[in-house]
Amino acid sequence: MLLVKALKQALRRQGMTYAQVAQALKLSEATVKRMFARQQFTLQRLEQISQLLGLEFVDLLQLLSEQQQLTTALTEQQELELTEDLCLLLIAFLVLHYWTLEQILEWYQLTKTECIQKLIKLERMQLISLLPENRIKLKISPHFQWRENGPMQRFFQQQLATEFLANPTQPQPEMLVLNGMLSLKSRQQFQARLQRLKRDFYEFTEQDKYLPFEQRSGVSTIILMRDWRFGLFKRFLKADKLR
Repeated sequence: MLLVKALKQALRRQGMTYAQVAQALKLSEATVKRMFARQQFTLQRLEQISQLLGLEFVDLLQLLSEQQQLTTALTEQQELELTEDLCLLLIAFLVLHYWTLEQILEWYQLTKTECIQKLIKLERMQLISLLPENRIKLKISPHFQWRENGPMQRFFQQQLATEFLANPTQPQPEMLVLNGMLSLKSRQQFQARLQRLKRDFYEFTEQDKYLPFEQRSGVSTIILMRDWRFGLFKRFLKADKLR
């Protein structure tokens, strides 16, 4: 229910917790969490929470309209443009993780003019809106994804995966390796759970963007699942089993 997602976004913007909502509505926190998880609200409840946030119901509808206009994916050519301009790619990744212009200039050897030129390009791609005083507003949907096997995914696989896994200057990544034999049904169920995990991850990033910059750091997670046999064992296979 998109309206409930708009309501959750409004709660995060104002830093209001489920516990505070529960106290105001004289409900248990578990009841409020269940309402949001199941997306089961009466019109009266929606109006009560809107009033608690100082919003009219029409304001929620406006938030909903904004969400429906957000970018969900780039074209093949737009992704290619990002991968061919490393400075543009850097700034894209930073602003997608809620960096401000001032923070970019503090950390990177870029001029303000260079940054603004790149931000204008990102605005043309519908990734951001560049507001007065060079404030940055994201225009990507919570469901935004890079194209399947598109330029960005190929770029990452070719240029970044090895560095991510074998950077001697960084602590070893938290690695979980799972091996087993699954039916098609079990694989599909597991993939559905991975999708829920992905949604949880981006909900945390959305929630934490309101924390001070110094309390946040960049985190990357790679989860892969595919049919695979360890190459070292391949030579032991019978000829009719090689594939």
